Amino acid sequence: MSNHFSKSRRQFFAQSGVGLLAYASMPGWLQAMENMGDMPKMAPFKASASFHPDVELDLFCRPSEVAILPGQATRVQRYFAKLVKGPANTLAEIPGSYLGPVMRFEKGQKIRINLHNQLDEATITHWHGLHVPAEMDGHPLYAIDKGQTFVYEFEMLNRASMNIYHPHPHNTTARQVYHGLAGAILVNDAEERRLELPSGEYEVPIVIQDRRFDANNQLQYVHGMHDRMMGFYGDRILVNGRADFQLDVASRAYRFRVLNGSTARIYKLAWDDNTPLTVIGTDGGLLEVPVNKPYVMLAPGERLDIWADFSGRKVGSQLVLRSRSFSGALPKMAERMMGGMGGGEHGGGRGMGMHASALPMGSDYPIFTIKVARQVGDSPKLPDSLAQIKRYTLHDTANPDKPVPIGISEGPMRMVLNGRPYAYNDILPSERIPFNTVQLMEIFHAHGGSGGHGDKAGGEHGSDAGKAQGMRHGNREESGGRRMGGMGMGMGGMNHGGGQDEGGHKMGMMRGMDHGGEGKGSDHQMGGMGGMGMGGNMGMMMSMAHPIHLHGQYFQILSRTVGMGEGDGYATVKDGFIEGGWKDTVLVMPGERVRIIKPFQDFKGLFMYHCHNLEHEDMGMMRDFLVG
Repeated sequence: MSNHFSKSRRQFFAQSGVGLLAYASMPGWLQAMENMGDMPKMAPFKASASFHPDVELDLFCRPSEVAILPGQATRVQRYFAKLVKGPANTLAEIPGSYLGPVMRFEKGQKIRINLHNQLDEATITHWHGLHVPAEMDGHPLYAIDKGQTFVYEFEMLNRASMNIYHPHPHNTTARQVYHGLAGAILVNDAEERRLELPSGEYEVPIVIQDRRFDANNQLQYVHGMHDRMMGFYGDRILVNGRADFQLDVASRAYRFRVLNGSTARIYKLAWDDNTPLTVIGTDGGLLEVPVNKPYVMLAPGERLDIWADFSGRKVGSQLVLRSRSFSGALPKMAERMMGGMGGGEHGGGRGMGMHASALPMGSDYPIFTIKVARQVGDSPKLPDSLAQIKRYTLHDTANPDKPVPIGISEGPMRMVLNGRPYAYNDILPSERIPFNTVQLMEIFHAHGGSGGHGDKAGGEHGSDAGKAQGMRHGNREESGGRRMGGMGMGMGGMNHGGGQDEGGHKMGMMRGMDHGGEGKGSDHQMGGMGGMGMGGNMGMMMSMAHPIHLHGQYFQILSRTVGMGEGDGYATVKDGFIEGGWKDTVLVMPGERVRIIKPFQDFKGLFMYHCHNLEHEDMGMMRDFLVG
């Protein structure tokens, strides 16, 4: 274990009031979280003589410097690309940005991309949202060292949509993305072209990120374990790699292709004059019909296709896209430390504690400003209908009574899925997916959301995942209140009731923090993982929102169910979800169960699923599906 990790972990336990006894008592899963299994190295793929591409690119990852703020240039990592073969509009640079060029492909094209690693560390690129063979998906298995080249070859099977390319190396994805390695992919098809949506200068990519800079304009990143546990939050909003972004527009309709490129920050997007947001598409392309929303939630890795019509606005007038205030996405203590919701712009400045931030998540702040710079006459009209989508039902699934579980497990130093940190070749029975099937899946908080909903969402999925975790969920509550799971320490199994076991030891091996009194409530127990439990009054101590991303084909959201007692924070976000289209990333709030239907077609092999809070991914909140 490195000195850096040892120091940050000791600080975390000391600052949390848990103590070094707990730290010293659980080397097993801490080592698992740090090592997460040995990742073998696969030989890089080479160009195939039998593959005849319509489009070929050279894509370079290399260090660079970019002027982001006034003064000294900022050191970054960047994607550079060169078109070898294909249409001239395949690549479009974003002027003055560290972001990679926008790639534009056509459905049905055969594509070859030669990835050249010119960094001083290993990397590999994932095509977030694209339906490609497993060996072309950017699995960390295929990471290449400095000086090596990996050749991707695939056919574009996606419908018209906005997708992403970004690094996916083991344990360092978040840092590489944070330092600049990311770009947008736009796919076009005939169905979309028939609609004659705004294009050219009227189709604008909007990549929203947050960053933190030091006095010399250099990027600052994670400083300790709390930044990993909660996710890293910057104090400056960048749009398309630029601070204080302003877009000059004409008085007509535009198409904004919006991507949340932050590593952890969730946005609640709304116009400052309360004009409804008109959404025409999400991750996987166009919706069936336009949807108007007062605001839209956008988690890391998610995309929005927004119709923005400035017809009738006067030259010189301005409109601001803001992130409005909300709560419930972070543990309540973390929200208080960061500055919290509702404290005015930027949450009233710096909050108290380790998470103090000049730009707290959940506060109200501007994203970018639109200025009407010129009048024009004609403007395209918003279509009444957009695209045809085949809607899946339970009857289409191979497992309508036995959903594939994706259990979110949270605790100090521990963010995992299905009770296990990432390890190569550690496939649970529930993660073995029959080829060419459509699967019902359920994403849930394995600690019962904020800790007390020990219902069937918690573990009774008819699969072996619960057995592998040693997980059992009950639903017993005392009249005095819910028994909360969420924090605290137990070394050899777990009792989330907050009470005392028969041996007289509260919370496993140590007499930790018992805020739940004599509770005999929720008997959610996890053996073998070293548990975490903290009783009732601390409420949602560790439970937080997670954007869950599934590699491979897009999925559809079947339902959302929120547990009792989650109303305060959930009420501030619930009207901002877009459910009707194709997705590859879904935001799961504390206490929420989300059922999705996902096809596993065309390709066998390993396909990852993970939290797209990238700090969590690098902590091991990631697993593999084996399709075959």
